[in-house]
Amino acid sequence: MRPFSIKTKLCVLVVASVLITTGFLLIALRTDTELRFVMVFSMIATLLITQFVAQSLTAPLDAMTGVARAIAHGDYGRRVSENRRDELGDLSRAINRMADELDTQDRQRKELVANVSHELRTPIAGLRAVLENVVDGVCEADPETMRTALRQTERLGRLVDTLLDLSRLDNGVVPLKARTFEVWPYLSGIIKEAGMVAAARPGLASGSGTHTRSDVHLHLDVQPTHLTAHADPERLHQVLANLIDNAMKHSPARGRVTVRARGGPYPGSLTLEVQDEGPGIPRAEWHRVFERFNRGSAAPSHGPGSDGGTGLGLAIARWAVELHGGRIRVAESDRGCRILVTLPGALPKQG
Repeated sequence: MRPFSIKTKLCVLVVASVLITTGFLLIALRTDTELRFVMVFSMIATLLITQFVAQSLTAPLDAMTGVARAIAHGDYGRRVSENRRDELGDLSRAINRMADELDTQDRQRKELVANVSHELRTPIAGLRAVLENVVDGVCEADPETMRTALRQTERLGRLVDTLLDLSRLDNGVVPLKARTFEVWPYLSGIIKEAGMVAAARPGLASGSGTHTRSDVHLHLDVQPTHLTAHADPERLHQVLANLIDNAMKHSPARGRVTVRARGGPYPGSLTLEVQDEGPGIPRAEWHRVFERFNRGSAAPSHGPGSDGGTGLGLAIARWAVELHGGRIRVAESDRGCRILVTLPGALPKQG
């Protein structure tokens, strides 16, 4: 029992009431005072002490009730005083933490709506402008005009697919289909695909998972060359596509993006690194890199092909890694940004 708990205070109240009553009885016996006066005085004293204790308990409850009602009506700025050292103090701190969480979620919800609206508005406006020009006869529906409309439609489709991925991961309906595969040919295919996309669409405004850079060299380093991993290839492809996309966006002209793969301590475990030669990420922002719709503060230093993205790619990468039971983080680097991914592989069964 803590020294300032409510139970302790109630025990003290009972003991004080008994002592007061006993004291008045002793005084009555020694002074021949009538018993009815003793009872009246002891009841008054006990009621005064009880009122004092009750006030100290009900006042913070009234304050908590007011704060709870304010929170229920959407006012998340109200807080309860935390200067007590009993159960009510613990309840006050819990209410304040709840208010902080609700305030954060409300702010994120508003940011989500604002960011999604902004991201959807851009390709829709571009597509509408192209179609209006065709309808009004300003330009003909030639292949180049249709390609422009197609690019905007593809960007819109990528954003919608990304939002659907986020919805699926929130609802926990995406299964993990892990299997064992060779790392070198798997990563080679991903890097080759990334290079082909960049070369084929050098002017395409990027969404999530499709970069715009064709002047960045992609380098693969796998040791040993016969390395195998145990993971879901499709989900891991999401991770690497987004990491490579992000690295190429932030690379300088004729820069280099390196993808490294090493084995881990368990069968099928894997350590992946994606490193660029860009401006890097300030250490103060490391903990926010994988938050949804976070673009960081390094936008002016992005590479010439960057449009800032939607801020969803790294959030999806984190989700896919955590779905494997792994970890993704920003690691120390002498130059540029280095993202480190660790996957546990086929963990040994506990005996």
